[in-house]
Amino acid sequence: MTGFALGVDQEEWCGQLRALAAERLRPLAEKGEPGRVNRPLLAALGELGLLERVFASGALELCLLRESLAYGCTEAETALALQGLGAYPVLRAGSERQRERWLPGVRAGRTVAAFALSEPGAGSDAAALALAATADPAADGDGDGDGDGDGRGWRLSGEKCWISNAPEADFYTVFARTGEGPGAKGVSAFLVPADRPGLSGAALDMLSPHPIGSLTFDGVPVGPGDLLGEPGRGFRVAMDTLNLFRPSVGAFAVGMARAALDATLAYTADRTAFGGTLSDLQAVAHRVAEMATRTEAARLLVYAAAGAYDRGAGDVPRRAAMAKLLATETAQYVVDHAVQLHGAVALQRGHLLEHLYREVRAPRIYEGASEVQRTIIAKELYAGAAGAAGAAGMAGVTAR
Repeated sequence: MTGFALGVDQEEWCGQLRALAAERLRPLAEKGEPGRVNRPLLAALGELGLLERVFASGALELCLLRESLAYGCTEAETALALQGLGAYPVLRAGSERQRERWLPGVRAGRTVAAFALSEPGAGSDAAALALAATADPAADGDGDGDGDGDGRGWRLSGEKCWISNAPEADFYTVFARTGEGPGAKGVSAFLVPADRPGLSGAALDMLSPHPIGSLTFDGVPVGPGDLLGEPGRGFRVAMDTLNLFRPSVGAFAVGMARAALDATLAYTADRTAFGGTLSDLQAVAHRVAEMATRTEAARLLVYAAAGAYDRGAGDVPRRAAMAKLLATETAQYVVDHAVQLHGAVALQRGHLLEHLYREVRAPRIYEGASEVQRTIIAKELYAGAAGAAGAAGMAGVTAR
């Protein structure tokens, strides 16, 4: 990417992805059951090599992938993203044994992954999670789940809620409090296979058609072989994952906004009213212009955040939060006004905008609600300002 412009190859690839999503993936999505994991759709994503791209690409390519799929088939985009979110901690922090055991199936679309961070009392305030990992010599300590513990195990007790792909995932990236320190310093990450004794779950009936559920941990045994990274460093594993995926949540939102905008352009240019087309009305034309401008601004901010991540810039948390905030709020605005300009036809079940209207609300909440993103942005800004002031003060002392 040069500046903020995509190259010809990138534009062509995005066009191919949009067509692929509409022609190959959407029919599979429509055969799926709302609120359930669509394994045939996941298998198709694996066969097409798209799941492999999630793990082999940088942040910018991930954003282009999610934006393009969202334009043509939101279910395919979501299935792909949830695989990445659940398995990325394994890629980054897992042992060689864990990666070899689980990632080939994830890439192929055979193995379903899930990211289990949120709890009934710890959604936006992830550092406040309460799922307890209690040391227990009787718990399995070698990570193979056979219960033959070696005195180095834990028992997981508590609940997780609003977990995508639960309770149907094959394994969960679980964040639990092991107590090495207060707050975020006492959290560890575990890879927990779904068949571990004591682990159960239930589906939740949500507004959007995503597979989301709750999990109950009743003394689930885990050991050092299940750790992702080091004890007490799990919160960093979670934040590293979210810093990559937050801009791409923005890309998902941009893809929906672009789909809604294009549908609105076509509809208002063709729909006759008051002796002309809707596009002849200044109120309509100006509204569409505003929708397009906001969508483009959000898109560019997402690309900028992804580029910063790929460069290893130091301000990634701020940029990622800005991208997710602006893009998800923009998508809500664009889809809402698209529905308004279409009128009652957009409220019919099965209409593209009726579908997008249900889809677009959730991204403003998950992976950090908009209010949390504003808090992150402000914290980073004030920290930067304090650092700059301190540096200026030291420069003054040196000069004197």
